[in-house]
Amino acid sequence: MSWLLNLYETYEANLDRVGDIEQKYNGQEYTLLPVSHTTQNAHVQVEITEDGEFHSATVIDKNNASTLIPCTEKSSSRAGSVIAPYPLHDKLVYVAGDFAEYTGKKEDSESFHQYIKQLEEWAISPYATSKVRSIFHYLKKGRLIRDLVEHKILIVDVNHRLIEKWDKKYESLYSEKPPIFSAVAGGQESTFIRFNVYSPSDKPTAEVWKDREMYESFIRYYKEMLGNEDICYVTGKTLPSTDKHANKIRNPADKAKLISANDSSGFTFRGRFTSSNEAASISYEVSQKAHNALKWLINRQGKIVDQRVFLIWGNDALYIPDPNEDTFAIDPRPFDPLKKSFTNQEFAKEFSKALDGYKNDLSTKADVNIMVLDSATTGRMAVLYYRNVNKNLYLDKLTKWHSSCVWLHRYRKSEDGEFVQFMGAPATKDIAFAAYGPRANEKIVKGLMERMLPCIVDERDIPRDIVNSAIHRASNPVSMEKWEWEKTLSITCALINKEEGLQLALDTETSDRSYLFGRLLAVADVLERRALGDETRASNAIRYMNSFSMHPERTWVTIQRSLQPYQARLGTKATYLSKMIDEIAAKFKIDEFNNKPLSGKYLLGFYSQRHELYQKKENNHDAENASIEE
Repeated sequence: MSWLLNLYETYEANLDRVGDIEQKYNGQEYTLLPVSHTTQNAHVQVEITEDGEFHSATVIDKNNASTLIPCTEKSSSRAGSVIAPYPLHDKLVYVAGDFAEYTGKKEDSESFHQYIKQLEEWAISPYATSKVRSIFHYLKKGRLIRDLVEHKILIVDVNHRLIEKWDKKYESLYSEKPPIFSAVAGGQESTFIRFNVYSPSDKPTAEVWKDREMYESFIRYYKEMLGNEDICYVTGKTLPSTDKHANKIRNPADKAKLISANDSSGFTFRGRFTSSNEAASISYEVSQKAHNALKWLINRQGKIVDQRVFLIWGNDALYIPDPNEDTFAIDPRPFDPLKKSFTNQEFAKEFSKALDGYKNDLSTKADVNIMVLDSATTGRMAVLYYRNVNKNLYLDKLTKWHSSCVWLHRYRKSEDGEFVQFMGAPATKDIAFAAYGPRANEKIVKGLMERMLPCIVDERDIPRDIVNSAIHRASNPVSMEKWEWEKTLSITCALINKEEGLQLALDTETSDRSYLFGRLLAVADVLERRALGDETRASNAIRYMNSFSMHPERTWVTIQRSLQPYQARLGTKATYLSKMIDEIAAKFKIDEFNNKPLSGKYLLGFYSQRHELYQKKENNHDAENASIEE
């Protein structure tokens, strides 16, 4: 119940945002829903005059389709053939009194009767607004479809029946395909109608679905309609309870629910309890506010991968650094190449400074919530992962992750579109691509992202299969383009470094065989690359890299033999690198220069040695000359 309580508290802390329309990066609108309201994609907008007469209608553009509508307990969770009308905006079968006349389905008349009866009760209540009464006075006439047909919004055939699906045979009646068939996926009968009260330009008013007075009107009216009171397991208070909970959590078409107990013939609670509320009783208010807060947070800052939701938020400060992001997203400062001895401890101090702003924004008792949601079926959703962590502890864990799973990366771009290099941890999504390739199935990606969360938040070891898969791909550079391999290599080095705790700076003192073999491979690659000049083909060191990782001694003989023509081409310019090969080889223990497969540490040696040589490229001529004089 703790996640429900934290969502409820988040709603209470943001009451001033209720009903405020916000926009996502793609222009889609969303809001923190008022209690007893939900969202629905509408297809047709009908304007009603203040006197209750039809004024006009339009087919709604898909970018403007999301509509905030009032809902009851029953309608918010309706499914199948159950008749449960929304209080105001709804599908044709509910809002059109002449639906049977234009479809021939007389059995659907009951839907309109229940809808208009429910709307009338609201319209005659002391809480009703003039807009509600205007819409009711029009709809009780039962001629909505007739007006929409006359205004060419809905289309009928020669028998004056709604056309279910557009076909070329109707081109004799209509010159072009009517817009309604592009707006509605399931045919005209499934058209969702939203209503507005027409206001002349000299006295404009808010649209019905954006009118705060309308929100409050229905909330006050419906509060008196709620059921019996019971102890709320979330707040501990005695409040009107509910056993019907919201859906549409991830998007307006989402039917999956987090809380459901309608399986009276199965084994959901039978055998232990006689009714669902004995298992858990949740008040209507808490359910509404918690679910509405969750929907809002997902729209605002959630990440969705193959319908799996990754969400992190703070109770009193919504935005919190995301554990799935890389270091550059949290602290977009480029790496300073002058800091050659930049240790992990120094980096941790620098990164901690970047988080000071978040520490100051949160109160002393603030908590951080991390949640992962997904659904196995269309009707059921589960909380796959949930942690409520003290904010200082969480930020400390985040600092430790970004300063231990750390390496130098060059695949990120700045706001100007230029590639930048940054020190730090990679994003979990990039780890998935490094381990399984950029074409990895989204199910694999979301699974890895979920598995990585405990490694970050709880300091668990990175699963061995993920590291091994990344090492295998990084050891096979010829299977991918250069930019992809470089990205895979640096991410893999970060994963290995999380286990080994080494520095980016080259360690010239270590005698670890894998690290030394990696250094040898790097020197061979740089030597051949300098001899090739402007040629772009892969060096022999890169081509044999996969074989080298499995049989280092045997493959090194092949690589060193292939170096001889390039050493001859470079002449004295190769002396410095040739001498370096001898120095590295001299560090091996005689019995460790063998064909035993290398550990992932060889990639660290390869990367660090290559990085060191590229950093000193401008000074290499001086070093070569000095070695010649000696």
